Amino acid sequence: MTIKDINNLGKTRTPFLFVSDFKAENIEVIPLSELPLYDVEFKIESNYKKNLHPFSFKTTPIPFSNYQKKFNLVIDKIKSGDTYLLNLTQPTKIKTNLSLKEIFNNANAHYKLRYKDKFVCFSPEIFVQIKDNKIHTYPMKGTIDAKVKDAKSKILSDEKEMAEHIMVVDLLRNDLSIVAKKVRVDKFRYTQTIDAGDKKLIQVSSHISGDLSEDWHENLGTILNSLLPAGSISGTPKKSTLKIIDDVENYERGFFSGIFGIYDGKSFDSGVMIRFVEKTKDGFIYKSGGGITLDSDVESEYNELQEKIYLP
Repeated sequence: MTIKDINNLGKTRTPFLFVSDFKAENIEVIPLSELPLYDVEFKIESNYKKNLHPFSFKTTPIPFSNYQKKFNLVIDKIKSGDTYLLNLTQPTKIKTNLSLKEIFNNANAHYKLRYKDKFVCFSPEIFVQIKDNKIHTYPMKGTIDAKVKDAKSKILSDEKEMAEHIMVVDLLRNDLSIVAKKVRVDKFRYTQTIDAGDKKLIQVSSHISGDLSEDWHENLGTILNSLLPAGSISGTPKKSTLKIIDDVENYERGFFSGIFGIYDGKSFDSGVMIRFVEKTKDGFIYKSGGGITLDSDVESEYNELQEKIYLP
């Protein structure tokens, strides 16, 4: 479906599900009236009820030496000025007794999507929300285990995390400025506690907003096309960073770190597809990662990649 088709659905106020891969090269738009014809499920819950469920879950992390090579390549690119912040991700083999459908049904998350028998995501991260002619985004950047002593103060006072978060906020502020007016940072660096399986993570977010014209419905496809790929899960500057991601990661993200969203005829709500399990011919893989800056520590980043591998 083309940008023009999405604009037409907005013009006629036709509710639809929007699913895009990371590079915005594969996009599927399904009118909600036709959703029963597809093997696709979604759920958006602002206040989900904690659902405890027994399951088995084992991971086979990539070797540290493999990750370190990729990390060092990113640092070299940062030193050469080709990027300032890059979200480095990798796939991890996992084993679980749950099917994709069972993971979807049991997961506790704000944004949940099961796409056929191909993948499931259970994401805490908002991409954009549009309501009453205003657009909002809430980039997440900065993660720490809630069990760490004084975790909240440590993550907020960490200079590396601060620098990384500032870069993402600046990138998203610039992105919104492409489609909106009076873009502002409404709230800078606040924390949220995220359920992460048998533990909790504290994540740092900011709130950025802008004003849209009243005809945004009939330009929704154009707006989404202008904002993709998601800056919080790619890096800055976006164009050169995307090229480096292709060269360094050496695997296909596919729909991981893309977005999915719902247009209900009045508003649009969407999430970044992180916390992502994909079914392959060799079994399940879990895709995860984190932002790399010049001040990043390779062991800390490798550990963060592992911390984000869980079933909630």
